Amino acid sequence: MFLTNRRTKGEVAFDFLNNFGMLLICFVTLYPIWYVLINSFNDGQDAMLGGIYWWPRVFSLENFEAVFNNPGIMTAMWLTVAKTLLGVVAHVFFTAMVAYAFSRKELIGGKFYILMGTITMIFSGGLIPTYLLIRDLHLLDTFLVYIIPVLFSFFDLIIFMTFFREIPDGLEEAGRIDGASDWTIFLRIVLPVSMPVLATIALFHGVYQWNDYFAGIIFVNQESLQPVQTFLYRVVAQSSSNIMTTALQGSAVTKTVTSQSVKLATMVVTTLPIVFAYPFLQRYFVKGMMIGSIKG
Repeated sequence: MFLTNRRTKGEVAFDFLNNFGMLLICFVTLYPIWYVLINSFNDGQDAMLGGIYWWPRVFSLENFEAVFNNPGIMTAMWLTVAKTLLGVVAHVFFTAMVAYAFSRKELIGGKFYILMGTITMIFSGGLIPTYLLIRDLHLLDTFLVYIIPVLFSFFDLIIFMTFFREIPDGLEEAGRIDGASDWTIFLRIVLPVSMPVLATIALFHGVYQWNDYFAGIIFVNQESLQPVQTFLYRVVAQSSSNIMTTALQGSAVTKTVTSQSVKLATMVVTTLPIVFAYPFLQRYFVKGMMIGSIKG
């Protein structure tokens, strides 16, 4: 008797519908991104005619030339890079430090602190009290307004705390036997074995810092201190004309681009850096927490 692995018509139909549904979800998710990309590389005036769905009809780099010839966007780009890098390092270190203290069983009043922190996740003071607080701290129109107000997140603390509590006590006990202090244990034992959660929180906060435009609108009036997302917001909000004429540097020819095409090109420029950074952090998500760190 030979065993066969024949599938019923119902199973075949189910697999077909499942695969078709997954492809449909992927298409619906990725096509808007593709649409923005191809229109950013298309001639602005030609794109106004419509009918561009799969690839550029009249390929052009004028939209990106108009973006990069604007001195404001380059200043905003460097500011965004600086606040993202500094904000991620400060946020991850400070939140991890507090979470490590919260994860200790000997912390007096730990449950009360967790309860108070949980309440802050549900209720907030609102925009006006927040603005008044930022003003009283003299953070208006300063670079630190992007760093200090988001230095700590109780949601991220919960993730850190849960992770730290799963670290075997043997690691810390071995450090204490060798005479290590709490700071030494935290910096040289806990953090090195916590790369997966560190990378996860770094990615979460990095995406927030890169995409944040609200702080630049509310707390900053100087254009030189506004990040690239606020710059993009101003481009989208203030572009009222359909045609913009830009004299490109190094060229005697005056070229025209539409405000819509410049918006799309600006969106591509501001989105690509965080998209390229994701694969470098993704590898930490699949690593084990304690592989090879302790035996027995």
